[in-house]
Amino acid sequence: MNRLVKFSGILSVGMLLAACQDTGAKDANGENASSDKNSQESDETSAVAVEGIADHYHTGDEVELAAVPEEETELTSWQWYIKEDEASDWETVAGMTSDVFSREATISGLQVKAELLDEDDEAVAESEPVEVVIDDHGANDEVGRRIYNGFFYNDEIEDRTLADWEGEWQSIYPYFEAGDLDVVFEDKASHSDTMNAEECKEYYKIGYVTEVDGMKIEDNSFTFQNADGTEMTAEYDYDGHEVLEYERGNRGVRFIFTRVGGSEERPQYIQFSDHSIAPQDATHFHIYWGNNKQALLDEVDNWPTYYPIDWNKEDIVRDMFAH
Repeated sequence: MNRLVKFSGILSVGMLLAACQDTGAKDANGENASSDKNSQESDETSAVAVEGIADHYHTGDEVELAAVPEEETELTSWQWYIKEDEASDWETVAGMTSDVFSREATISGLQVKAELLDEDDEAVAESEPVEVVIDDHGANDEVGRRIYNGFFYNDEIEDRTLADWEGEWQSIYPYFEAGDLDVVFEDKASHSDTMNAEECKEYYKIGYVTEVDGMKIEDNSFTFQNADGTEMTAEYDYDGHEVLEYERGNRGVRFIFTRVGGSEERPQYIQFSDHSIAPQDATHFHIYWGNNKQALLDEVDNWPTYYPIDWNKEDIVRDMFAH
């Protein structure tokens, strides 16, 4: 300030005081002097990634996440935060100070984020939030569970369109061949009075086997993607549904589609079964195709099964454990 007085005299003093007042006001609002700090903090918000979030969970699943710094650091202290919805405030997760987050899936839409702390417990980096999505496939209430297990009334059945299965899908059979599903068969066998793990695996091999690696469904267009890399497309229209009675006493619904255009090398009929009996977006499905409608309805041993193309083996195993 003395230097400014020497250069400009009283007028400069007045200007300096005004400038100081202005700077003080901006500092109080978090601007000017603190802007560099805020800018730095903003840059650091993307310096941590939260990994391990699944496409969706089922109620009761374990949500396990990991905070991963984008650059190497010697800091090891973390703070996790959650909020239940957009209207809620962020809450600290008590006692969770490592880079691992673990929690039972009970709230769909739960937001989770992590902060990396320095030696003074000050945040030096923050992740973007990730969202926990719970999808019990319509079986998250008493009625939904009853229908999913194959016990329903005829008047609960509704017509469906191909929009329920729209998207790109992958066969589960390559995962079976790679042994990725063995843990599922072992679990199923542990709850069975009739099959051990090897017998259970053989049963599902017959069910899953197919040479169609993938499918793409858009509008009424249905593309088969074969293991040899070839693709063929045809158009299908909805042709009603049939109710099947199973030996165990439960029932299922086949939703039938008939070819109306496109490649004549494609099957005349396609039948879907996905445990739902009314319009609902599928997260996996069993499918039957061929040129004899009744023969397909009689088929109960081979049911090629498909999951979304962007699901990995962990996603698929998690989903299978829930059913």
